[in-house]
Amino acid sequence: MNIRHPQKDRDYIPIADHGLIGNLRTAALVSLDGSIESYCVPNFDSPSVFARILDKDKGGHFSITPTVPFSTKQNYLPSSNVLQTKFMNEDGVASVTDYLPRQYEAGPRIRTSYKPLLPWLIRRIEVVRGAMPLLVQCAPAFNYARSSHKTSIVNDDSSTVPREKVLFESADLSLDLRYACESTLDSATAPDMEFSLLDLSNKGHKGMGIQTLLELVEGQCVTFVLRTPPASKHQSAATSATTPTRSANQRAPDDPILNKELLQSLLNSTNTYWYEWIRKSTYTGSWKEAVHRSALALKLLIFEPTGAVVASPTFSLPEYIGGTRNWDYRASWIRDSSFTLYALIRLGFTQEANSYMEFIFDRLRDKNPDGSIQIMYTIHGGKDLEEVELHHLDGHKGSKPVRIGNGAADHIQLDIYGELMDCIYLGQKFGKPLAYDDWVLVRELVDFVVKNYKEPDLSIWSVLVSTCRRDVMHQHQYREVRNKKRHFTYSKIMLWVAIDRGLRLADKRSLPCPNRNAWLEARDTIYEDIMHKAWNKDGKYFGQSYDETDVLDSAVLIMPLVFFIQGSDPRFVSTLKQIMKTPERGGLTSNNLVFRYDVTKSDDGVGGEEGTFCLCTLWCVEALTRAGEHDRSLLPRAVSMFEDFLLYLNHVGLCTEEISDAGEGLGNAVQGFTHVTLISAAYNLSRTLSR
Repeated sequence: MNIRHPQKDRDYIPIADHGLIGNLRTAALVSLDGSIESYCVPNFDSPSVFARILDKDKGGHFSITPTVPFSTKQNYLPSSNVLQTKFMNEDGVASVTDYLPRQYEAGPRIRTSYKPLLPWLIRRIEVVRGAMPLLVQCAPAFNYARSSHKTSIVNDDSSTVPREKVLFESADLSLDLRYACESTLDSATAPDMEFSLLDLSNKGHKGMGIQTLLELVEGQCVTFVLRTPPASKHQSAATSATTPTRSANQRAPDDPILNKELLQSLLNSTNTYWYEWIRKSTYTGSWKEAVHRSALALKLLIFEPTGAVVASPTFSLPEYIGGTRNWDYRASWIRDSSFTLYALIRLGFTQEANSYMEFIFDRLRDKNPDGSIQIMYTIHGGKDLEEVELHHLDGHKGSKPVRIGNGAADHIQLDIYGELMDCIYLGQKFGKPLAYDDWVLVRELVDFVVKNYKEPDLSIWSVLVSTCRRDVMHQHQYREVRNKKRHFTYSKIMLWVAIDRGLRLADKRSLPCPNRNAWLEARDTIYEDIMHKAWNKDGKYFGQSYDETDVLDSAVLIMPLVFFIQGSDPRFVSTLKQIMKTPERGGLTSNNLVFRYDVTKSDDGVGGEEGTFCLCTLWCVEALTRAGEHDRSLLPRAVSMFEDFLLYLNHVGLCTEEISDAGEGLGNAVQGFTHVTLISAAYNLSRTLSR
């Protein structure tokens, strides 16, 4: 058993050693040793208040850790996104339950009984055996650790018994930390608690934190609640000291009396919310536990107010330790979101698809002047995602620079039209039917594709990097990482998909299509071009682009997944076999894990190394499955590769973006694209095996 020894100066925790909690507005990473490592308030893309995962000294944290040697276990409650961390040693066991509350409503909302979403971070500590001394520290670092704040210990007017709370006040955001004590056994008394100020200025903090040492015994429980005080009730330290406690019936719905009954109700309601959501799944195949955990993870990535889906709730976690490939994924990529909705639709979750479709059609009503759309938007639908480098932060394990925003928002990546059209096609097939006005928007989108399918682009993998290092207050200048646009095979495949799905929609719904002949001609031309211009006759595989057919790219594995080509087609089978060779033999597969491409052959301008890509590994599993429908001898390899991949899920079944040679999770976590392809691979592999 791995025994942890508390240390004054705690080092970084591996990226994979975290669980994720959320409330469809924002999300928080919780480490195995009980620390909130990443948390942005109030939304996914808001500035962080805790970012210890990106700077162990000054990033900010909210930790609950034993002061004696301990071992730790972490798990989700069954069919839930409520996270439980247990600390254990010979003398006792303590349990920390973390969640962002959700209100479960069994029937239609009735305005008179409607309960607002409480934007609280709740941490419940209970000793379930023996005794356990625990040190609690809350040290926020506002605005990505750039803003100073004032810390005050004041009277808590949300309690019916005298107690204190902590008020953290910065220029743009205030938080308060409250608590409630209770005993769960008749033989135990409610514990005592007292806050003290914590000075971490020597580590770079710009305001005081707080701490408290809890000496808890079996049956004693303390629950901490961190929140943004309701605007109507926000008060400074000076006024709080003289404000009397108001009765429960005088309080606003978003500022209830904090007591054990309320906290138990919130925990039960949150658990019920997640359980009732996942039980609507129609999935009955193999690997059900992994599929449902992936679905629950994907649900956490949805921004409920707009229906947008973030690619990941975290930012700037490295694709390679010490490297520069550190991107902010807290935006809604057209590509990632479309695949996410595909996965959820496959499991029967059509409400999410309908909400995202509304978000997308709002974007289509606000296209660029040339008729194009961006590859990503903010979760609020905005187009401005200015990229900034935060040089004051150390980066995870020294992986610099830390970036917020994303300079690739205005990239030309033509593949997004295919992913979007595939999503629209599936959405109207299994969700809300397409209205005429929406069909006109779709038709305009396909017309744009037909007009531009011969143009080169920057591919699925492209990013932007700064040409010079400047102060964060100055605007960066960028260059395209691939030096020039090319005719990427993956992009051409997805352009074919865009036109194909448009034609299918027109035919199946008998919708007017005045440019049908032009669509048909363009679709067929793209197909022929791919077969002739992307095919490497000597190597017998499809190359990365028309311009460089000698470069292998695992993105072409998408071909049979989008029905561009049959999995049994000799050309595709030959390409698949080439990709599955080791890098030393000209392939992209190492230890049953797949790289995106060979960075030594395809200079992407970023520099540094990267791990195997989880997305590509799972695409390979599904490609083997599609080919295995006609050659059953390939199915055992598909099963083997999939089972091997599941070993790299972390302790609570979550995926990162990449996996290092040593098996360490890399990149932003939780990565939605990985969970999407896991669901798709499991769905199709299970279905094929059962035939």
